Amino acid sequence: MPNDCVLVLTTVPDDERGDALARTLVDDRLAACVNLHRPMVSIYRWKGQVECDTERQLVIKTTRDRLPALEARLHELHSYELPEFIIIAIDGGSAAYVTWLTEQTRSE
Repeated sequence: MPNDCVLVLTTVPDDERGDALARTLVDDRLAACVNLHRPMVSIYRWKGQVECDTERQLVIKTTRDRLPALEARLHELHSYELPEFIIIAIDGGSAAYVTWLTEQTRSE
């Protein structure tokens, strides 16, 4: 069942910022739902140094047509200089859930 739904992955440094970002994205209808995962350890290279930080991953459920506004809002609100913004296509799913997701991200 083809659809226009996608998952967007990003990370935040703590629960407070993750919760605030998730609520804003849902309030702004840029996301139907955002999952905030438990703390994890991220090891990455940044500006020539290997870094190790505790982060939380957000899984943002949205539609392709909301991606430009979502990315702009994420950059506006995010505390990172370069926030993760990875898009994963949703190839299928329950028709009722896909319909709900699409309805929740329509701008009013």
